[in-house]
Amino acid sequence: MEFEALKQALIDAAAQAGIAQYEIYYMETAESSATTFQHELKGVSSARSGGICFRCIVGGKMGYASTELLEADEMVELVSRAATAATMIENDDKVFIWGGSPTYRSPEAAKPMAEMPTLTKSALALAEAAYAADARVTDGTEATAVTEEVTIHLVNSTGLELSNHVAVNAAVLEAIVSEDEEKQVAFDIAASLDAENLNALAAKTVGNACAMLGAGGIETGKYNIVFSAKQARSILSTFSSVFSSKNAQQGLSLLAGKEGEVIAAPCVTIVDDPAHPAANAHTHFDAEGVATARKNVIEAGVLKTLLYNLQTAAKAGVETTGNASKGSYASPVGISPYCFCLEAGEHNLDNLLAQAGDGIYVTEMKGFHAGADAVTGDFSIECAGFRIEGGKLGGPLKSFTVAGNFFSLLKEIAAVADNVEVGFSGGFTCFGAPAILVPGMSVAGK
Repeated sequence: MEFEALKQALIDAAAQAGIAQYEIYYMETAESSATTFQHELKGVSSARSGGICFRCIVGGKMGYASTELLEADEMVELVSRAATAATMIENDDKVFIWGGSPTYRSPEAAKPMAEMPTLTKSALALAEAAYAADARVTDGTEATAVTEEVTIHLVNSTGLELSNHVAVNAAVLEAIVSEDEEKQVAFDIAASLDAENLNALAAKTVGNACAMLGAGGIETGKYNIVFSAKQARSILSTFSSVFSSKNAQQGLSLLAGKEGEVIAAPCVTIVDDPAHPAANAHTHFDAEGVATARKNVIEAGVLKTLLYNLQTAAKAGVETTGNASKGSYASPVGISPYCFCLEAGEHNLDNLLAQAGDGIYVTEMKGFHAGADAVTGDFSIECAGFRIEGGKLGGPLKSFTVAGNFFSLLKEIAAVADNVEVGFSGGFTCFGAPAILVPGMSVAGK
């Protein structure tokens, strides 16, 4: 059934059941990809999925039910299951069906999804560009071209009707280089399939892998660290959950009760922007139908706001920030950022290296899933990068561990570069950051 028919079936079923407050959330996702291995096409894939969620307030409680079976009879059952679920809720949290925001940004025109012939051609072109970039590129190098499309409809009993349709195309390259029996691997993504970007992705990724050939070790000690923009972004992504008001209210964030306080260095401003020009997908409403807007989360070191949805905002006695999210049509409402960025500073990368004097430029961090605790902020991560000697880049380094604490790191950032890089994401959440300088960090080496 088409969405309009599903919507009407749910509205009719809700009326018959005497349910006056409800919300309908529909999501459909389509994805296609083509992957190469070495110089040949390895495989192609295509998938489409989706479903519908019905939320309703019965007796002051919110019940959820969802389904992938998009038929009229199932819509009647969906309403019944949601109403039954509401009677089983035991907490007394306030629940809401949003009546609509005063204004909404106009939705952006979606890019067209790439067709499979385009994906195949792009993947093969990226692979060939990688092999042409350096003679040391070797077997195992893999290129992928992918396209994804998401359609969302949100309708509720207040008369609110919203929709969003986005499509993104991306290229992914894992380059393997080999010299004198040593191998190095680099991985990167570009949010475009045009020839210029494919060639730039190949040159950058292969160059990064080649630069690490012959990497040595470093002695244990304290070092001035410059984190590359990509790795500063990884740190921000890993610990972004501490800015969730839900986590703060559940005792899972040390930022609880810190709004209005200084929590970072004066050079630190973090912005959440649902319409950031570098983000690959934009949304003008959140998962509860609230209009989304740009906001400073940290401004010149001061925590201005956590991220809220309707329920957590009511608990805190503040307005929602429009950050309600759903991972899928079936997910409960949570909280997520949009384009969550550490704002650019006034220094170029060379200036950051000069300020570091002697230290380490970190270009690779791996194992955040095991080496970072988002509640305490502690991390101990295996890294690779380059020496900084006399304010200049030196030789490559591998297999050392940088340890620290996210909350302390925010306060200790001494300088922020002007090279903000926004990462690619398949959904509405992405992260961005410039390179940052953090003095005197603990490093475990040889």
